[in-house]
Amino acid sequence: MFKRILIANRGEIALRVIRACRELGVETVAIYSEADRGAPYLELADEAICVGTAKASDSYLRIDRVISAAEIGNVQAIHPGYGFLSENSHFAEVCRSCDIGFIGPTPEAMQRVGDKNSARALAREAGVPTVPGSDGLIANEQEAVRIAKEIGFPVLLKATAGGGGKGMRVAANDLALASAWQQASAEAQAAFGNAGIYIEKYIERPRHVEIQILGDQHGNVFHLWERDCSTQRRHQKLIEESPSPRLPQAIRQKMADAAVRLAKTAGYYSAGTVEFIVDQQDNFYFIEVNARIQVEHPVSEMVTGIDLLKAQIRVAAGEKLDLKQADIKPRGHAIECRINAEDPDANFRPCPGRIDRIIAPGGFGVRWDSHATTGYVVPSYYDSLVGKLIVHQPTRKEAIETMIRALKELRVEGIKTTVPLHLKVLANTAFHEAQVDTTFVERMLAG
Repeated sequence: MFKRILIANRGEIALRVIRACRELGVETVAIYSEADRGAPYLELADEAICVGTAKASDSYLRIDRVISAAEIGNVQAIHPGYGFLSENSHFAEVCRSCDIGFIGPTPEAMQRVGDKNSARALAREAGVPTVPGSDGLIANEQEAVRIAKEIGFPVLLKATAGGGGKGMRVAANDLALASAWQQASAEAQAAFGNAGIYIEKYIERPRHVEIQILGDQHGNVFHLWERDCSTQRRHQKLIEESPSPRLPQAIRQKMADAAVRLAKTAGYYSAGTVEFIVDQQDNFYFIEVNARIQVEHPVSEMVTGIDLLKAQIRVAAGEKLDLKQADIKPRGHAIECRINAEDPDANFRPCPGRIDRIIAPGGFGVRWDSHATTGYVVPSYYDSLVGKLIVHQPTRKEAIETMIRALKELRVEGIKTTVPLHLKVLANTAFHEAQVDTTFVERMLAG
């Protein structure tokens, strides 16, 4: 086991890693930017090192500064968290060249699954269903039109290096496709430095279901069943739950088996997520792999009882996972609400600023994962996540009831948050009846 780990991240996930390390008897070095100087969670690390100014590009994304901090801190490994450098294969390669452990998959596996177009080819090799579409990147608008006519409109243009809904456009006809191509390509280039676009058949009103996987360096890959992330807005997840409601057990098993098969084909170990969309006939299609821990990982932890952060660290240290697939069974139902510093009544405008008072909810089956405290200032430079509220109960109905109660107990004063939106969703009849797809929130807000 490592003696000392550097956390190349901030906020909630940095605190989560600190806690896991403490329970494993591992010391931690936290990095921070000037915007995060004085953040309370930094006091829980054994050492904290400033790596730059407020802008992420001058701090958390500076590989040279992160490595320098690791050398100063005398660590044996780096945990990248999620976001920032977590899926940067070059960063993982630099860690290896500096003889620093990377708590995640190998650079080679990350490259195989990180590019969405390459991951689709890998999925086909592993016999995992993919959405009908182009075999590779689209060269020009004319090729896009030709393929769209072959697979049928509507179609979805997607950035091969994309994420968070950027570089994605839906087109219902030839004219719309030409405009969508230009917009998606330009947005992809601006966001990711890669204008590569591929095309898929657009699946209308799908559910977004993902499989949590966990592998070790001894060839073992396990699945921790699924999470349903269909409650989202503009491709940004708002509420996640497990198990996925309305998913037949036979389909659930096939998806889980497909995810494990894909991971083994890629030579993947550590924690990761294989994401699928499910159409209205329960056909499922691979969309991408997230080669890191996910924001919503607590949902899987609650229903399986497996600490994913500790498992990640043990795997990176070379330990064999002491698990049997047959013993990993979901128990009860878990729901997570992402509490963001945004104003739902003002088109989700970011609301950074000082939190005058925060009171976390509690009680049976309630978990609050947050780095924010009374007096904490939410910076304007990073994502707006304040915390994650997770509940776990024997049934989905009870989980919804507990979540409503916990949301009403939660107090975050001084800034606007998405709590009112979550309460609105949870009060909606369609959500109670699990009639939710990826466009549900937009329809609810419009109606």
